[in-house]
Amino acid sequence: MSAYKSDFLNVLASRGFIHQVSEPEALDALARTSTITAYIGFDCTAPSLHIGHLLPIMMLHWLQQTGHRPLPLMGGGTSRVGDPSGKDESRRLLTDADINANLKSIRAIFARFMRFGDGKAGAVMANNADWLNTLNYVDFLRDVGRHFSINRMLSFDSVKLRLERQQELSFLEFNYMILQAYDFVELYRRYGCMLQMGGSDQWGNIVNGIDLGRRLHNAQFFALTAPLITTASGAKMGKTASGAVWLNADQMSPYDYWQFWRNTEDADVARFLKLFTVLQLDEIERLAALKGAEINEAKKILATAATAMVHGQSAAEQAAATARTTFEEGGLGTSLPAVEVPRAELKAGIGVLAAFVKAGLAASNGEVRRAIANNAIMVNDVRVTSDKAIVGEAEVTADGVVKLSLGRKRHVLLKPV
Repeated sequence: MSAYKSDFLNVLASRGFIHQVSEPEALDALARTSTITAYIGFDCTAPSLHIGHLLPIMMLHWLQQTGHRPLPLMGGGTSRVGDPSGKDESRRLLTDADINANLKSIRAIFARFMRFGDGKAGAVMANNADWLNTLNYVDFLRDVGRHFSINRMLSFDSVKLRLERQQELSFLEFNYMILQAYDFVELYRRYGCMLQMGGSDQWGNIVNGIDLGRRLHNAQFFALTAPLITTASGAKMGKTASGAVWLNADQMSPYDYWQFWRNTEDADVARFLKLFTVLQLDEIERLAALKGAEINEAKKILATAATAMVHGQSAAEQAAATARTTFEEGGLGTSLPAVEVPRAELKAGIGVLAAFVKAGLAASNGEVRRAIANNAIMVNDVRVTSDKAIVGEAEVTADGVVKLSLGRKRHVLLKPV
């Protein structure tokens, strides 16, 4: 279906969010005449969400912007089980204390993207622990489990791929799709939720919920999935040499987050502007038309706009200014990420290998040695040629810091305390 009549589906389609929709005509008609409540689930398996969660969060953002009610569902209950979708092995089981601490930490990020509160389109945050943690197993099997076919469950990619690779799939994880389907029904009962959205790998799980809603309540539910995002070179979106791209500032600084977007491949700029910023489409078209060195200006606009959505406009502009000082003006951006080191340790002298590992620029001494061999290591913008080099008091600049650089784009300040 190419042209939707509702603002909601029109915006999602025009910005590249739609991979599959169940009953698109019916959902389009409903979105024109009613306020739709739609949910996306987020498990609480880490203290921060990461950039892989950003696409679904943006879907909830646009849902509300077009007059509908977003419902981010915290997986306080399902985080005790673990979703097998796209995983090659079982997740580490978390304690309830771990889950609650993670939930509290990630809750704040949603307030950056949507408005909570009363009113038809006011966002609601739910936690499936409220109903899953008190289920009676025998009653659940009788009332819900009987509607699920093992034959059908084995055909879903999330299960089939694990079995084909002969990787273990525990009965605990096998139950995940039943619990997710039950979430959909419970959110319908509590909030009138009729639409579940997610990544394309969630299609099977969502369809299970649609089927359960029809069987238990004779209700029509809907599914909408987004494409799984890879970069133009085929890499998985959001993976860097140093690990995941986190949304919480205490796990990844706004500057590093800005730099992640600034390093976007040329061919991805227009697509990422549509998906991860709220810039108007005509402005995005103008930026997409830039060629050669001018495309770097579009990347800076992408980086600042994407960073502002997560960390606020002030932090985004400061990150942009720091990058400008560091790269274009040859100065020292004092708001670069900083690591504190005891003054006495610096006085005694820190080996360059240990210094770069301590700064988080490398994972091991061997990694630093290889970077030195590739002429990629600098201290205060002076290239280091020996792995025996020492970083000491003499390297502390007039700004009271030592600038460590890995390549042209990764910098950390050592700050004596």
